[in-house]
Amino acid sequence: MAPRNVNLFLVALVVGLLNGWASASSDTANLTAPELVGEMTQIPVSSHAVVAESPVFKPAESFFSLNLLAAFPDDLEISEYCTQLLHLFGQRYVTYVNCMVPSARPVKVCQNCFASYGSLGAIYHNISNEMGPGNVSCKDSLLRKDRLMLVFLLYSNLKEIWEISVCDRCVIKDKTQDYLYKGLTTDTLYFMEALNQSLTCFEKFLGNHSELCKQCKITYRDLNELYGRMDKNGTLCIDIEDAMNVTRGLWSKKFNCSFPREETVPVIAVSCFMLFLPIIFYLSSFLHSEQKKRKLIHPKRAKSKTSLMNIQDKFS
Repeated sequence: MAPRNVNLFLVALVVGLLNGWASASSDTANLTAPELVGEMTQIPVSSHAVVAESPVFKPAESFFSLNLLAAFPDDLEISEYCTQLLHLFGQRYVTYVNCMVPSARPVKVCQNCFASYGSLGAIYHNISNEMGPGNVSCKDSLLRKDRLMLVFLLYSNLKEIWEISVCDRCVIKDKTQDYLYKGLTTDTLYFMEALNQSLTCFEKFLGNHSELCKQCKITYRDLNELYGRMDKNGTLCIDIEDAMNVTRGLWSKKFNCSFPREETVPVIAVSCFMLFLPIIFYLSSFLHSEQKKRKLIHPKRAKSKTSLMNIQDKFS
């Protein structure tokens, strides 16, 4: 082929390629959004492709798979025994949280969740203190391996809630097994029984508040006295405190009942006595001073009269 013909062929080829690219670009610009998305989904994407450009990571020719991150050396992995304890801790943690949330209002955390809290405390005790097969300790691998210390943080938060609620005052610990509880104390059960009696009486006369105040006065008074004794003895937990606050709110605000306390009369009498005590003091001081003046005057007059009579007797 002559050189001139070769040049003409190359020019024609370049022009044809440019026209084809322009037409393809115009077709792409005329596509609608769904059609454009469909076209994009047809583009094959490599499993190792990096979508977003990172200022830190620079892709190289040899790029390892992300699945390799799961394969740590054997000395960095926790033992099978510790893995089982961690799984058991997660199950009991979820059980305890699922018990606390429905018991938030009205507060019944202590009476409803003491069993699940005890189970959680027992498994945490095993993680932090017990030695597994082959003298394997899970304390370092599960509690102190990283800065977050997630297992320790999760248990500490729930333990703080339990301590703020002072639930140990209302439940009985199992002396044979650590961190386990046998049930509610006798004082707590007795209070719950008295509370149920008051609430039953409230429901019975719910339509007539004036009659409710008369008929339920005795049961409500007994409940208040029991609560006062438990407060002095230090046997109150958050369940009892919240239940008593709700009951008092029903009695005073909703039912508009008044409950005169028996010590009101002695308090009024003592207050009146203290009020009049300064008046009594000044009055008694004034009378005492007047009487003392009279006692000082009379003996002088009597002495002068006696001496005068003696002198007259001598002259006579």
